[in-house]
Amino acid sequence: MTDKALANIEELIAAFYGAFDNRASRHLKIPELVAMFTPRARITRTTPNGVDEWTVDEFVSPRATLLTDGSLEDFHEWEIEAKTLVSGNIASRFSRYQKQGVLKGAPYTGGGVKFIQLCNGREGWKITSILWEDA
Repeated sequence: MTDKALANIEELIAAFYGAFDNRASRHLKIPELVAMFTPRARITRTTPNGVDEWTVDEFVSPRATLLTDGSLEDFHEWEIEAKTLVSGNIASRFSRYQKQGVLKGAPYTGGGVKFIQLCNGREGWKITSILWEDA
């Protein structure tokens, strides 16, 4: 693993988590968020009721609404622990995170674990998949 590869991955992951921050009137920049992923990337969440799976557009659209229609305010999420493994042009990141905000007027907090798969191509490092579970 090179220092440059790790720095580029760190920057991408920070931008990913930062994309969902609507504190201080920040706005979700959908094109920038979508550009973090490969065109056919998948996002998967496990829940007690089963598994939810989305394309990038299916994942982004409802979150953009939630973050801009006043339902979820003062929201952000951040990593509290991470480990990245890089082998050539592929990488895997274990990410433990927390989140907080105000959902429909009530305090909203949580956290969980994400496994993020990445690849390095012509346009640099991109996310190919995210698998996550809220705690």
